[in-house]
Amino acid sequence: MHAFGARRLFRQAKIVALTRTKMSSMAASQHGYPTQSSEPWTKLTHTERLQDWFAYNPRTMRSPPLSYDTKCMKILSWNVNGLDNVVKTQGFSALDLAQREDFDLLCLQETHLEEREVENFKNLVAFYDNSYWSCSVSRLGYSGTAVISRVKPITVQYGLGIREHDQEGRIITLEFDGFYLVNAYVPNSGRRLRRLNYRVTSWDPCFSNYVKNLEKSKPVIIAGDLNCARQSIDIHNPPAKTKSAGFTIEERESFETNFSSRGFVDTFRKQHPNALGYTFWGENQRITNKGWRLDYFLVSESITDMVHDSYILPDVSFSDHSPIGLILKL
Repeated sequence: MHAFGARRLFRQAKIVALTRTKMSSMAASQHGYPTQSSEPWTKLTHTERLQDWFAYNPRTMRSPPLSYDTKCMKILSWNVNGLDNVVKTQGFSALDLAQREDFDLLCLQETHLEEREVENFKNLVAFYDNSYWSCSVSRLGYSGTAVISRVKPITVQYGLGIREHDQEGRIITLEFDGFYLVNAYVPNSGRRLRRLNYRVTSWDPCFSNYVKNLEKSKPVIIAGDLNCARQSIDIHNPPAKTKSAGFTIEERESFETNFSSRGFVDTFRKQHPNALGYTFWGENQRITNKGWRLDYFLVSESITDMVHDSYILPDVSFSDHSPIGLILKL
């Protein structure tokens, strides 16, 4: 079913789920949705901020809604840092988020699920009948990705097709009529940068070649935690982090070489060139907005004009990452 028709059915189905939604909203208000009076993401805490930089606030800076009859695809991407913990311990309701954001697809990273646990989450979002899961087989309960969709894709592919890189459940690719959607959880370089060399000399080039090969057939959307704050504006304290995983010179140069210079556009930065918008915060640092922007929607240059909105949802704080969103006109 086309996203446009599916969205209409979903809105009708909200009536059926009303009671459940009220209950989940009550739980959410106690956990992951700060009140409007508390918006720590609007604090300018960057140590080297320039005069024309400002804090991103989705409440005032989201693009205006499209008309009801405009065909579009709404995609959310979120590193949940353990799906079981987010749902059972933090009280997150995927249905509540679906009704609030009316998304068509939800890409998840770092699910931490084993294959035997997937069945417990296949109905994570009511009325979304298509879900695809990739779990780590080399280290159980580690990494992992998922895509939950109310639109059935044409094809689904798992991994890069390279055994060395496909043991940790990091890539799911969905093909739709007009594009490929690649849900990615790029390896973290880790403590003491023990995986830095693997990351920049092997994984990044192989991943880049994979998406460029897809692009020969259709435009590509890369969604996910790419584990790199690519510019100084994307991290609260650049001088102190140049030897930290996610902001090393090697990682940032690799990002530019393998993605930016090969024609993949950072949609949030294109829309908001001077906005400090973070998607990840270390322990106890969300309240002071000492964050990093590690999560992205990158798109092929050929479809940049179709992007209506690229945004962050910093009030969804059940994980140490917040979801990001993309609205693509079809």
